[in-house]
Amino acid sequence: MGRAGKSIGHIIGNLIALFISLIVMIPLIVLFLNSFKTSAEANKMTLSLPTEWVLENYSVVIEQGKLISSFFNGLLYATCSVIVIVILVSLAAFVISRNQKGINRFLYYFIISGIAIPINNVALMKVMKLFGLVNTRVGIILLYAAINIPLSLFLAYGFIETIPVEIDEAAVIDGCKPMQLFTKVIAPLLKPIVSTLFVLDFMAVWNDFTMPLYYLNNSQKWPMTLAVYNFFGAFENSWNLVAADIILTLIPVLVVFVLGQKYIVGGVSAGSVKG
Repeated sequence: MGRAGKSIGHIIGNLIALFISLIVMIPLIVLFLNSFKTSAEANKMTLSLPTEWVLENYSVVIEQGKLISSFFNGLLYATCSVIVIVILVSLAAFVISRNQKGINRFLYYFIISGIAIPINNVALMKVMKLFGLVNTRVGIILLYAAINIPLSLFLAYGFIETIPVEIDEAAVIDGCKPMQLFTKVIAPLLKPIVSTLFVLDFMAVWNDFTMPLYYLNNSQKWPMTLAVYNFFGAFENSWNLVAADIILTLIPVLVVFVLGQKYIVGGVSAGSVKG
């Protein structure tokens, strides 16, 4: 009877999860279907199948929406900022976790406080202007890195805490210098958390809208999120084209999430409990 009750509970839980998943998927399904409709048919934004599948919508969007240049801009910002984040966070988390005395502990709490502190765009704009980083690709990459470092450091620190200190001691006895200890011994053990940080930070940067809107004045440097915004302003009466534009913008981040979701779960859970 107990097993039967558990089975019924699992079935009910799965049905609830399936129902919630369908609710979440409805907007994506609506966008996908309407991206293949004519302009008049897409204005209704319904779940009905297109009476005529208009594949040309996507070619029009790519040509007139500047999606190719925007795609490479977004890819550049996301990839470069993630590389900066992973390198800095890995080194900082290792040093802080292995030496928590003095200023290291203060710096750790000071940096992760950025998770809760809101961004002051007025002060940030003045700082960016002071260093000549406004409307530059380097500036937006460094800005994204700075914004995502606090949470990334928090996750990396929790993961490195699970690595036994005895591994460090054994490596030092074998003659490893500090940098060799990190690059040859610790770094290979960080693959789960590095994969997690890459996926999470890549999605955060790719989906961001406000930072390039404030700090990039040149449309040639806009990522895909701003390209969609600009395209919607020009084609607000053509919902079929807007839907196709949004679908093309979603594809890269969906691919990254689907390929990296197992690393997200594994990396976060591994760093949540100290072994």
